[in-house]
Amino acid sequence: MKKYLFILVASILSFTSCIQGEDWENKPQDNFEALWSIIDKHYCFFDYKANAIGLDWNEVHSRYADRIAPLMNDNQLFEVLGEMLAELKDGHVNLYAAHDVARNWSWKEDFPTNFNDSIHKLYLGKDYKISSGLYYKILDDNIGYIYCGSFSNTIGEGNLSIVLNALAECNALIIDIRQNGGGELVNASRFASRFTNEKLLTGYMSHKTGPGHNDFSAYEELWLEPSDGLRWQKPVALLTNRSCYSSANSFVNQMKECPKVTVIGDRTGGGSGMPFSSELPNGWSIRFSACPMLDARKQHIEFGIEPDISVSMKTEDILDNKDTIIEYAREFLKK
Repeated sequence: MKKYLFILVASILSFTSCIQGEDWENKPQDNFEALWSIIDKHYCFFDYKANAIGLDWNEVHSRYADRIAPLMNDNQLFEVLGEMLAELKDGHVNLYAAHDVARNWSWKEDFPTNFNDSIHKLYLGKDYKISSGLYYKILDDNIGYIYCGSFSNTIGEGNLSIVLNALAECNALIIDIRQNGGGELVNASRFASRFTNEKLLTGYMSHKTGPGHNDFSAYEELWLEPSDGLRWQKPVALLTNRSCYSSANSFVNQMKECPKVTVIGDRTGGGSGMPFSSELPNGWSIRFSACPMLDARKQHIEFGIEPDISVSMKTEDILDNKDTIIEYAREFLKK
């Protein structure tokens, strides 16, 4: 875990920057050139995007440069720059201005939610407990249930030990992270470390070393070490949907390597690449992935992780106030 955290911190420090061109000024053309150049030098998925969607970043420059006019206002410029970034089809690419955020949420908006908030509240009932963002209870078939909707809240070692100890009498455990859009990776890794008794290779990460599209360092191994605290020894069903993103996606990747964990639900949204932040001459901020992360088999996880068992919500279950994915997980764990 210490090595993993060191890599994470080093990456955050290395990939937060303000890029300045020699002659860039706060003019529409210069802001456009600055944004295109920042992406060109530091974005890490050009080869993948070329193969997957036929992206040609030079062609994108030519096409959008024609739309930049010297007297266009901020709203007009933002619209054009946002559309240019959308060509990347990447949920981790965001342009931040005072009036708006350019975003691509197709990773979740183009798919069924596979989650119903009203039905989920029925499963939680009113007797659930909360520990630092973890909602937990024992279901009536003696299966423990933990809902983690975000990794933004600090999940301490003490919180995890309290929750797992409270569920220790259960025959199995459901961890539901549907709708979890991410947060702090350290929280996700701390949680995952409770489900292995040995050090696990969970993936690889590389770093950008130069401005070329293929200028990367050798891949570094990412390891998950078992916690020194209470560790869960019984079967686990991890529930996912397309809204599992960023550090939640990384959590799924780590948990898939744990021996007693089965991932059930829909493909995750992706978004595990380490972020790079920079600034345009006009003060707008750009954030995107600059460090690719792979799973233990050296497959990209940036664009989602398939579950071990694919299950979708059924209309008839929704009408009957049942969560198809939770019910499937309960039956699976009983077997």
